[in-house]
Amino acid sequence: MNRWMPWVWAAVVGLLYSLISLLSWRRLTVNSWDNAIFEQAVKAYSRFEAPIVPVKGPGYNILGDHFSPIDALLAPAYWLFPYGQTLLVAQGLLIGLSVVPITRLAVARLGPRVGWTIALMYGLAFGFGNAVVADFHEVAFAVPILAMAGVAYVEQRYSAVVWWSLPLLLVKEDMGVTVAAVGVALWLAGERRRGLLLALGGAVALVLVVWVIIPAFNTGGGYDYTGNLGGEVGVWETLTTEADRKLLTLLLTFGVTGFAALWSPWAVVAAPTFLWRFLGDVEYYWGTEWHYSIVIMPIVFVAMIDAIGKRPRLEWPGVVLGAAVSGYLLAGGPVVKLLEPETWDASPRREAMQEAIATIPEDAVVETDIAVLKYLTGSHDEAYWIGTIGDVVPDYIIFDRNLTQTDPIQHGAEHGASYEVVFERDNYVVARKVS
Repeated sequence: MNRWMPWVWAAVVGLLYSLISLLSWRRLTVNSWDNAIFEQAVKAYSRFEAPIVPVKGPGYNILGDHFSPIDALLAPAYWLFPYGQTLLVAQGLLIGLSVVPITRLAVARLGPRVGWTIALMYGLAFGFGNAVVADFHEVAFAVPILAMAGVAYVEQRYSAVVWWSLPLLLVKEDMGVTVAAVGVALWLAGERRRGLLLALGGAVALVLVVWVIIPAFNTGGGYDYTGNLGGEVGVWETLTTEADRKLLTLLLTFGVTGFAALWSPWAVVAAPTFLWRFLGDVEYYWGTEWHYSIVIMPIVFVAMIDAIGKRPRLEWPGVVLGAAVSGYLLAGGPVVKLLEPETWDASPRREAMQEAIATIPEDAVVETDIAVLKYLTGSHDEAYWIGTIGDVVPDYIIFDRNLTQTDPIQHGAEHGASYEVVFERDNYVVARKVS
């Protein structure tokens, strides 16, 4: 195998997912408010400031929401390119980076034909396509880390497994359980001492982060998502709600490996993510949409390679069935949609939105809705979402009337101030506070 070929495929994958995100941005696709949140955090880090995120509320420190200090690694890129799109490209490149170790492992263990087939399946896996459509999320950092930890596991470099697993604790608070699961995988591989220590370390880290660190930054002194587990109906009732949808998620996730992944102890690392998703009372967690499967992809594909390498009889059933499931999911996904001309078209309202934003001074306090939010945070430091602005009185209000029917002048009156419309075009309306 040409040692540069995995890097070539990684570059293709990284550029592909970056392109999907950037085209979605250009079409003014309304996904969520998350990209705006992470951009404000990264912008603060780039200024060596505390990660205060006005989108979440006045003076809101994002470390009191989710513990993701690893986002600070994006600060140098943001110095050079201070735009929301920088995060989208970074996410695509992080996914692409994970392709290198997994491709090398697959080809080295299973030969060029099977190895490259799996490498192609991995690079185009549904978890990645669905994630980039949902804009940037911090869990993208976990993808190359889990890939490196998994490769080290298959190659029996168990010290490296431990060291690669530890940075996961900086990605997000739930990664403590994933690190503990890596410890379980080591235990199953016969590494009793390392496995036990890592499992205990992951569990202790989870407790410290959720019950000590996050509450210290949280304005309410607690962890806002504790109530998600079981919700109001209880753990069992939540687990069995839409059980068919959850079962389908499991079948598709392991189906892309032809179910070969289930024969590897490394597959246990995926268990915590499935557990918190299925026990959470947020229905977005339960399916294959959004970004919730992104961290599962490197786990199940490494497990697939491990299983086939140890049990050659799984090779063709795993690869053929896995390719069929992967192809089925790919057919309706964002990668194939790149072949559709409308995917490449900019929104006809894009110019109007840019003009609307340009009417607002960069030092102004701005209130907006989700449709405009992520396009505003790069140029305006004090950008608030309509639902979390609290007692702050904005200098400007900008709404997309296709999404928000509220009249900005009437809404401004609720802040106890008077406003006048200074821009209105293509259903974008900007109101300025009257002195």
